[in-house]
Amino acid sequence: MNKLHTDKCPLCDGNRLVSVMNCTDYHASGENFEVWQCQDCGFLFTQDVPVEAEIGKYYDTVDYISHSDTQRGLTNKIYHLVRKWMLLKKKYLIQRTTNLKKGKLLDIGTGTGYFPYTMKKAGWQVNAIEKNEHARLFAQQHFQIEVDREDTLANYTDQSFDAITLWHVMEHIEGINSLWQSIQRLLKDRGVLIVAVPNPTSYDAKKYQSMWAAYDVPRHLWHFTPSTIQQMGTKYGFVLAEQLPMPFDAFYVSILTEKYKNSSCPFLKGMWTGFIGWLHTLAKKEQSSSMIYVFRKK
Repeated sequence: MNKLHTDKCPLCDGNRLVSVMNCTDYHASGENFEVWQCQDCGFLFTQDVPVEAEIGKYYDTVDYISHSDTQRGLTNKIYHLVRKWMLLKKKYLIQRTTNLKKGKLLDIGTGTGYFPYTMKKAGWQVNAIEKNEHARLFAQQHFQIEVDREDTLANYTDQSFDAITLWHVMEHIEGINSLWQSIQRLLKDRGVLIVAVPNPTSYDAKKYQSMWAAYDVPRHLWHFTPSTIQQMGTKYGFVLAEQLPMPFDAFYVSILTEKYKNSSCPFLKGMWTGFIGWLHTLAKKEQSSSMIYVFRKK
């Protein structure tokens, strides 16, 4: 297996990189991967992940919900219920932050197509990108949405989108700096970039440490904190306009983590941790299990 070894920080180009954690891929392979951190800027990343051409097998299981859309098991059923509510919240967020009822949107890493379908029904012109072939096919068959491959990103016209969204996608992209460059090129001057990523400084992440399901090695290459995502935006000419918690994620991630731990009553224990995490979020939203970041061009 060919591996991507990072010897220079993707965020600040520093070379003072140290191993801080050893995580296990409980989802697919059972393999161990190290999480490293830059001592200069604090950026966290998974070291020695399979290269993009070979990482596909770590996604190709029926339980990888963003690609398979499975409803098998109670946890995944809850995921689907929460997603219905979140789709409406995402639509209203786009409309509020762009101040547009209709516009042009690019959704990168669209999965099985639920979000672009929601925006299409709301009257938006939507382009969607997804690298997984099965997920693209699902979106096309169920929602009649044409989903492009990721290599078509370079073909889009400069400053052609009012909004660009990445819902739990940026942590998966190998060419992270190239992605930010493309976003800067494609977004209109008054457009908004909306990024949702897991938060390794959250209550549940601190509780579970290396067992935290949202580290999701090796599929998650980068682990953005509120500080490092803001630094990344600044690097490419963006300002952080708003940050919002995703409180429901703590419940799903905690239940999954308790399953990985082989806990007795993983559902109840995960729900309790999610509830405590939600209380922490009320006091300080930056402790949410996942965060939504709204960026604008400088």
